Amino acid sequence: MTRPTRATGAGEGTGATRVLVADDQAMVRGSFRVLVDHTPGLSAVGEAADGAEAVELARRAQPDVVLMDIRMPGLDGIEATRRICADPATAGVRVLILTTFDLDEYVYAALRAGAAGFLLKDTPPSRVLDAITVVAAGDALLAPSVTRRLISEFTRRPESGRPPARALDGVTDRELEVLGLIARGLSNTELAEHLHLSLATVKTHIGRLRAKLAARDRAQLVITAYETGLVGDRRRGPGKPRDEEPC
Repeated sequence: MTRPTRATGAGEGTGATRVLVADDQAMVRGSFRVLVDHTPGLSAVGEAADGAEAVELARRAQPDVVLMDIRMPGLDGIEATRRICADPATAGVRVLILTTFDLDEYVYAALRAGAAGFLLKDTPPSRVLDAITVVAAGDALLAPSVTRRLISEFTRRPESGRPPARALDGVTDRELEVLGLIARGLSNTELAEHLHLSLATVKTHIGRLRAKLAARDRAQLVITAYETGLVGDRRRGPGKPRDEEPC
């Protein structure tokens, strides 16, 4: 068992974002731990070699963010994510999936399990660090290729497999526009610029969307946008996906 340990890197100190690294490869875990511990404002609180260990350490170490691999022996990263997000003891823990696999079924399953973000392991270190900060702040984050795959996947799905459009009843036209852009990866700042709104107004729209759609976080809003067909079909989706998403 890999025990949570007191971080001694640059991120140590009150207010640092606490990060747990879960990956079955010791070299990968070590690399991410060094990266985190040498970044001001971040602190590595432990390592896990499989999903079961990640769940246990999440309860014990109470990290802010778990960097979670998908394919691990025994309990995989998706099931570990589901357990962490469903457990009241770890309800505030955010999971950022970081893997070499960007297949559609992995992406969708990870988001449905409660993951707040999904990046590929070849993502530059600086963007991984930015992603940790974004996810810890309560935002959702998807790699550009992941967003394109989601849009493609939900475009191919039959209409009968989607929840009825009435799931969006009560959502205003402006909120629908915001929801569609969130699903395409725009950050709050980009939303404000794109819609010519103040940042405070954007946050108000997002808060209302979460309340109306019973969405736990931004990632759940993304899922709703795809499942209802708001993104990915011609009904009312706003344009094509961007080539770059915020990190």
